[in-house]
Amino acid sequence: MKATELLPLIRELYSRRPETRGLLAWELQHILFSLGYVDDLVDEAVIEAARDVALLDFDPDRSAA
Repeated sequence: MKATELLPLIRELYSRRPETRGLLAWELQHILFSLGYVDDLVDEAVIEAARDVALLDFDPDRSAA
């Protein structure tokens, strides 16, 4: 799975469960699998890339940091 394919899933997760926005990539890996967002564990680097982009949707000031 590519980061571009994972991005909408993470955006949906963050919208439905705002408490997950602070999770690290390895934690998101298990959440995405456990909640049925993905069929298999996705590489942490791919999750981290999609996570970084998705977080900008919820906190645009992150890009200035």
